[in-house]
Amino acid sequence: MTVKELQELIIKEKKERGICILAHAYQRHDIWEVADYIGDSFGLSQEAAKVPENKVIMCGVRFMAETVKMLSPEKQVYLANPIAGCPMAEQIEPEMLAALKAENPDHTVVAYINTTAELKTLCDVAVTSSSAVKIIRNIENDKILFVPDCNLGDWISKQIPEKSLKMVHGGCPTHLRLTLADVEKARAAHPGAKILIHPESRPEVVLEADFVGSTTEIMAFAKKSDDKEFIIATENSIVEHLQFDCPDKSFYPLSKDCVCHNMQATTLVDVYRTVMGLGGEEILMSDELIRDSRKCIDAMLELGK
Repeated sequence: MTVKELQELIIKEKKERGICILAHAYQRHDIWEVADYIGDSFGLSQEAAKVPENKVIMCGVRFMAETVKMLSPEKQVYLANPIAGCPMAEQIEPEMLAALKAENPDHTVVAYINTTAELKTLCDVAVTSSSAVKIIRNIENDKILFVPDCNLGDWISKQIPEKSLKMVHGGCPTHLRLTLADVEKARAAHPGAKILIHPESRPEVVLEADFVGSTTEIMAFAKKSDDKEFIIATENSIVEHLQFDCPDKSFYPLSKDCVCHNMQATTLVDVYRTVMGLGGEEILMSDELIRDSRKCIDAMLELGK
């Protein structure tokens, strides 16, 4: 069976079975082409809450599927590949955060959306990479305990120096692979290219950016820009997606090693098997866990108004 034939079968079956397919931006392009919605994790969760379909398949990683379930508890939510986790989301255990809260009782606990449902139950407010500055600026308390990405936290703190951010040592292993040496090498190879960098990268790398933003913000910037060459400092799948979307422009990865193996674990066959009820994993969460974990998300939505 060819890729096109399998894609056509997936599209046919998902329509007949009433299934909505979500694909995170870091998924491969063959998966993008069968998805109903493509984007960042929280945006996908919001879209899933609006659709009439009662079965939703997340092509991404586990915390993303959990967030879909939190916002749509009445729906069946499946993770297309059960082994697709997020090392950053799993870096801090609830027991560790509980101890940090006890040590810092006067701090508001802010969780990056890239955290497990269990960890979110202990947090006051959630943020995305695109909303973090606005949300934290709107928190009344000046003392913030930010988990788990200290690199994103460093970038946020530079945007809002009036806040005091205390951070935990953690971060995205994929973006941590990007170095100043990579920047120098890419600049030498493509001296006219704009460098677009995700704020999960190391602070010294972020300082070299022509633009800093979330994945969808990076893609939007590149599409709208009058420039013709771009160095992309986030998961390398974005280079390919932008090449498809803007064939008149040139896109280069900052590093060939910026690959998220968890994101790339999901295949088109995984999607097909999940659609057919032969694979994937249903995300099951207790009513109590859904209630307690989405409190920080509700707080984010309220602060973001």
